[in-house]
Amino acid sequence: MAINTFARKEIKFLLNMDQYHGLMEVISEYMNPDDYCIGGKEYGIYNIYYDTPDDYLIRESLSKPYYKEKIRLRSYYSPAKPDDKVFLEIKKKIGGIVTKRRVSMTLADSDAYFADRTKPVFDKYITEQVFRELDVFLDNYPIAPKQYISYQREAFFGKYDHDFRLTFDRKITERRYDLGLNYESYGNYIIGADQRLMEVKVLNAIPDWLVGKMSELGIFKTSFSKYGRAYQNFVKTQIEGAQQTSGRRIYISGISMVNNNVIMNRSV
Repeated sequence: MAINTFARKEIKFLLNMDQYHGLMEVISEYMNPDDYCIGGKEYGIYNIYYDTPDDYLIRESLSKPYYKEKIRLRSYYSPAKPDDKVFLEIKKKIGGIVTKRRVSMTLADSDAYFADRTKPVFDKYITEQVFRELDVFLDNYPIAPKQYISYQREAFFGKYDHDFRLTFDRKITERRYDLGLNYESYGNYIIGADQRLMEVKVLNAIPDWLVGKMSELGIFKTSFSKYGRAYQNFVKTQIEGAQQTSGRRIYISGISMVNNNVIMNRSV
């Protein structure tokens, strides 16, 4: 069993290809490819997000509260086999600081855990602590698989600060059916082929060289959640379909549409 825990800031930027290539021109001077980027190549990440029957977790997240949390199952294989390693992660954001705690197990073990809380054999105290946290999460929320998200990633870490990471994601793919990591990656793209989602992951401040380069290229911070964007697209489709059928304005579970945009209303 492996365990990863951390707390950091995660800042997102949506780039066009000119901005992306502009950054790539200087990346190698300050950063090294992640160990997973063998030969400088990107790698795949495949996720199942869990939520309540009324999608409470993602609706609450999109309302931008001070505190929010989510749970997902992640694999680096597609399709994943029963004995492939997966990571069950609980991720929280508190006042802009992201914490993530995860445990590793096989895909078959994860099925058993979600079915009846059967846990694989482990010998680390910290792993036991994370499972306790996961148990509490499952006690509080009646969750089930709700969203598939996958993407191809390039990742880098600072030459002089290994806690500084930079990732570029493309082919961000979503679907709300075939919700298992044992399926191939397919579905709808939620950013364009000419876009890259960049995430800056830092413990402290963004390095000066990156701030300067982003200013030169006109790159600005954006609010972007992969699960959130997929869910908003789903809701928009549902509302538009219902409006076409009924010919009237539709309001769904804390969600409304204004000027063709999905608006998330705070939960009460």
